Amino acid sequence: MSEVIKIKKGLDIQLAGKADKVFGQAELPELFAVKPTDFHGVVPKMAVKVGDKVKAGTVLFFDKYRPEIKFVSPVSGELAAVNRGERRRILEVIVKADGADEKEQFGAANAADLSKEQVVEKMQAAGLWPFIRKRPYDVIANADETPKAFFISGFDSAPLAPDMDFVLSGQEEALQAGIDVIKRLCDNVHVGVQNDAASKVFKNLNGVTVHTFSGPHPAGNVGVQIHHTMPISKGEVVWVAQPQEIIAIGKLFTEGVYDANRIVVLAGSEVEKKGYYRTKLGASISTLVKNNVKTDDTLRYISGNVLTGTQVEEDGFLGTYHSQVTVIPEGDYYEFMGWAMPGFNKFSMSHSFFSWMCKKKEYRLDANMHGGLRSFVVSGQYDKVLPMDILPEFLFRAILVEDIDKMEQLGIYELAEEDIALCEFVCTSKQPLQATLRKGIDLMIKELS
Repeated sequence: MSEVIKIKKGLDIQLAGKADKVFGQAELPELFAVKPTDFHGVVPKMAVKVGDKVKAGTVLFFDKYRPEIKFVSPVSGELAAVNRGERRRILEVIVKADGADEKEQFGAANAADLSKEQVVEKMQAAGLWPFIRKRPYDVIANADETPKAFFISGFDSAPLAPDMDFVLSGQEEALQAGIDVIKRLCDNVHVGVQNDAASKVFKNLNGVTVHTFSGPHPAGNVGVQIHHTMPISKGEVVWVAQPQEIIAIGKLFTEGVYDANRIVVLAGSEVEKKGYYRTKLGASISTLVKNNVKTDDTLRYISGNVLTGTQVEEDGFLGTYHSQVTVIPEGDYYEFMGWAMPGFNKFSMSHSFFSWMCKKKEYRLDANMHGGLRSFVVSGQYDKVLPMDILPEFLFRAILVEDIDKMEQLGIYELAEEDIALCEFVCTSKQPLQATLRKGIDLMIKELS
């Protein structure tokens, strides 16, 4: 048994609506979308036109400045629409499925017989390279770089997150095949697990170093795990990917096809039939939530978890990196003197409300911010929920004044949005910390690349 790394700082939000470990039944939707907005730093250029026929694995668009980075259709059918925003920025590339499930053939191959360059070329051709992201910056990895390690988090500690052992059960061979491919890219592969007893899928993997973590969220964040095992210094790179993405990589080499199948958890206090559902990347969530949510309140649909997910419409689409759909009340109300009430039904990490005495109570929380943007103050709140040797308040001040040197010194290389999501949640000043961090990261990329 590996040594347990104990994460002491953090916060488990006791959110109502956790899904049972059962599979629900829902039809695949007709529409699927690949969203360029899911990929930081990508400038999309279309490879097909509206009305063109596509297969699963057909290239839809590629990065204008890195043409080898391709993005492919998750299903076979017809390119139905290209939705654009301001300045004709591409927001969604929508495919209407034909139900035939035809797939582009990329050919099976034994990764052990291929060089790193050949593995990269095959993954790029099949549209799988966007699954490989790098720290620092949490952007699509540069194949020309040499990472010092490859890291996979084997559990998700976010509110209402899926149980990865349950999701991956029965897919152990494909997962191992994916690990074998990853080892051709980087021989130093690490997996973070919650505990050895529960992580049956991961503890039997060959060719990986397993680290065991305990403690509250964000213990499951890959950035936190990297920080506590091999902190990133200037000039160093670590590549990361999620377990279901590793499976898709394995199937490319064993079956020769692009596999867009995913298991997602549908959770949240407003969901009637919570559970795990088999779907595909970019699927419309309409078939999951139709006649399956409470209708008493205005609802917020989230692709992902409540801390870092993306708000979508009830017929919106699953994000590329998301394995969760959450539905909570919108909270579009005004509460007069809410701060002066006892607050038995309000979750708080401090003793502001009497709810702190109810240690195991689950809360039906909504998206109401209970106040607006206020002056940025140094309160010490962030330090209580960020388990890293970083001074977050001073880092954000450096970002706001665009002080590159201070940003480097204060640890921006180790952070992604998910790592400081709890800081945003507890922030009395209601600061948009995740957006602020991304502005800082974009500035670092612009100035240092």
